[in-house]
Amino acid sequence: MTPTVLLLGGTTEAMQMGQALAAQGVRATISLAGRVKTPAEQPLPVRIGGFGGVDGLVAHLNAEGVTHVIDATHPFAAQMSANAVAACDALGLPLLALTRAPWQAGAQDRWTHVPDVDGAVAALAGPARRVFLALGRMNLPAFAAQPQHDYLLRLVDVPDRVPLPKAQVVVDRGPFEVEGDLELMRAHGTDLVVSKNAGGTGAQAKIIAARQLGLPVVMIDRPALPARAEAHSVEVALDWLHGVTARGV
Repeated sequence: MTPTVLLLGGTTEAMQMGQALAAQGVRATISLAGRVKTPAEQPLPVRIGGFGGVDGLVAHLNAEGVTHVIDATHPFAAQMSANAVAACDALGLPLLALTRAPWQAGAQDRWTHVPDVDGAVAALAGPARRVFLALGRMNLPAFAAQPQHDYLLRLVDVPDRVPLPKAQVVVDRGPFEVEGDLELMRAHGTDLVVSKNAGGTGAQAKIIAARQLGLPVVMIDRPALPARAEAHSVEVALDWLHGVTARGV
């Protein structure tokens, strides 16, 4: 059976997977949530926007004759990932998550683990600090509850508004380099970093920079997700797609 793939994207891993599928001539579409105003050019046909929950995703999979779903969304896109599991279970379709291994704290890291964004907001209670808030724009409103801090925000797009009274915005797109993040943090006078445990290498520079500068990090742990098959490389995902092997999945 010739596969027809729905690739749930928005990450570096999704871009790499899309390039591999395109190179092999696999019929595939990449789906983006639409939260970025100017998404990077994609190697596959693109659809943008939500599906309308599990029922909408089921309808889309049926209408497009999708045979395989590869979830390469951000590790914190919990609702989309859960919907993918439910929709594929309903239709009996094979689903694979192409995931990044999470970051692990080393001996020199000063991490405070919190379970979610609300936990990170609570961890910022206290005197004013200079905080590198290394999160997407969707999470910014929650931190208005801690307006005393001087925030550094790095965003993909210029925001329509910033819901924080003291904030410096840098518009940039990863992957980032350690030297660049060291320079950015020093210029801002950063003394605390807030980050999601995204894993991978594209956004790890800020974690390494914080380690080298001896800065504490409020680390938001990954959300719990339903059980699913996972792979950590494009090569394993391709083997899974073509039925070569399930090893490592």
